Amino acid sequence: MGFMRASFDNSYARLPGHFYHRQTPSPVADPALIAVNEALADELGIDPASITAAAIAGNEVPEGAEPLAQLYAGHQFGNWVPQLGDGRALLLGEVIDRTGKRRDIQLKGAGRTPFSRGGDGRAWLGPVLREYVVSEAMHALGLPTTRALAAATTGETVVREAPRPGAVLARVAASHIRVGTFQAFAARGDLAAIRTLTAHAIARHYPDAETPLDFFDRVVAAQARLIAGWMSVGFIHGVMNTDNMTISGETIDYGPCAFMDEYHGGTVFSSIDRMGRYAYQNQPDMGIWNLAQLGSALLPLISDDEDEGVAIATEALNAFGSHFRTEWLRRFRAKIGLVTEEAGDEALIVGLLSRMSSSRADFTNTFRALANTGYAGHLVTDAGAWESWAPDWKARVAREAGDPTAIMRAASPAVIPRNHRIEEMIEAAVAGDYVPFRKLSTVLATPYEDGPDTPDFAKPPRPEERVRQTFCGT
Repeated sequence: MGFMRASFDNSYARLPGHFYHRQTPSPVADPALIAVNEALADELGIDPASITAAAIAGNEVPEGAEPLAQLYAGHQFGNWVPQLGDGRALLLGEVIDRTGKRRDIQLKGAGRTPFSRGGDGRAWLGPVLREYVVSEAMHALGLPTTRALAAATTGETVVREAPRPGAVLARVAASHIRVGTFQAFAARGDLAAIRTLTAHAIARHYPDAETPLDFFDRVVAAQARLIAGWMSVGFIHGVMNTDNMTISGETIDYGPCAFMDEYHGGTVFSSIDRMGRYAYQNQPDMGIWNLAQLGSALLPLISDDEDEGVAIATEALNAFGSHFRTEWLRRFRAKIGLVTEEAGDEALIVGLLSRMSSSRADFTNTFRALANTGYAGHLVTDAGAWESWAPDWKARVAREAGDPTAIMRAASPAVIPRNHRIEEMIEAAVAGDYVPFRKLSTVLATPYEDGPDTPDFAKPPRPEERVRQTFCGT
């Protein structure tokens, strides 16, 4: 089945008209394909060979698609913005993949919409390639995420801090429904819309949820697990606004995201996160804050009595902590070779992390060294740091029945999308060289394996290569 004849079944487009704005993508001058994710295309039942530059760039609309820009609102760095919406993206429609799951296909950089707020509705090549590479790396790491189906250049120039080559990304998600989607209707007092959206979201994502409270419980648990997963690989989202939190529990919007090199809880890369609101260590608390906004939007559906609704929603929200701690411990236990549970495990993990922080140890390489050799004293270098931790760890691992090496290697990647490699890849692509993009994509597709290129791509940046800030690129 070709892309132009994909089996679209557009449930969001059947929702009331004030949920979105219908429009077609704005054509571009000279589209050219950069890449097609053949494995993902096959999952979606799409022939990769039929994915054209014209379709990805928006010059052709596939048969059955019903392009629309979705309405949402949100808190951005804690500040309320009553109307956001897709300002440079269009949902082409939904397809049913080979496993029977419903998936959105969205074009990012498809032109202005009524939600553009003065922007040009376009994207430039750098953020498109960043999202392509990092979202696919996140998928390979085993964490829920939007996916990259294809990318194309537009043959046009967009102006940011300087003229940049334009590009479009075709993104795939379980859905693009956000906390901010609920907030938009709550702010308007549109209870009917909240009921309709909640029923739609339950049917699409949590069909076992019988009530809006059940739905809220499921979202809280999904986000807790997701953020614990981020923490386990040193990922910093950078812009955890409520419009960037999906109710499906997928990672979405890879603007100023980054993976840590040196471990420190206060690490911030995003240039727009000037107060460190979304620093690495703050992400769980910010997840709770965002979910509280969802709970507020759902209050009229949870109870007719506001005080009772607040009490019920608060209790549901408080479950985030236990969900997060359970998943965090499971993941970090595995990173030090543990499957069973003992009371002292958390202290053991935190003890290593604190030593890594004081030593400025590389997050990814420390855990991978444990997996590969059982020794990380060359990375955890503060006087006596390794020697004061390792004996307790070895004694604890000795009480495990399984193979700790295999457990650690499956939980601690050898390679991540390091910031300097991403910047190197973007700089080359802007100059017309896509070899680093393809090489990086290939290496990151198997992050838990040690291949011939692993030593090179596992290297932390040299001082002159360090990326200290990442940018949204919009």
